[in-house]
Amino acid sequence: LSKADLNGADLTDANLSLAGLSGANVSEANLSKTDLSGARLPGTNLRGANLREANLFGADLNKADLSKADLVGAVLSEANLRGANLSGANLRGANLSKADVRGADLSSVNLSEADLSGANLSGVTLSTALLKDAKLDGAILCKSKMPWGEETSGCK
Repeated sequence: LSKADLNGADLTDANLSLAGLSGANVSEANLSKTDLSGARLPGTNLRGANLREANLFGADLNKADLSKADLVGAVLSEANLRGANLSGANLRGANLSKADVRGADLSSVNLSEADLSGANLSGVTLSTALLKDAKLDGAILCKSKMPWGEETSGCK
């Protein structure tokens, strides 16, 4: 499925575990409750996609475009989100524990009630993010720009 055009497709409840979708166009697609655990999605266009309650555990989303995506309640634990574009995405209640989010664009993202415990958020800008009741225990925030200023926790 690498470089496939799935724009607007309805893949609700599909099992795409370990699928290779690198560089695919899945923008505006309905992937709610879809199993994408361990999927390879680097550079994939998921702009505006519905990923509510999707399972993306351990998925590779390096440099993927998830801007304006609906990820409410999604599982992104241990996912690779390095350099991903998440601007304007809704991640309310999502689980990003131990995710690698270094260098991702998190501008205007909704992370309220999200679990970011143990996530690596080094160098990200969260100054315009909604972080109400977000769980940041053990998160690495080295040189991260937060609503309250630059954070240095986790710098070595």
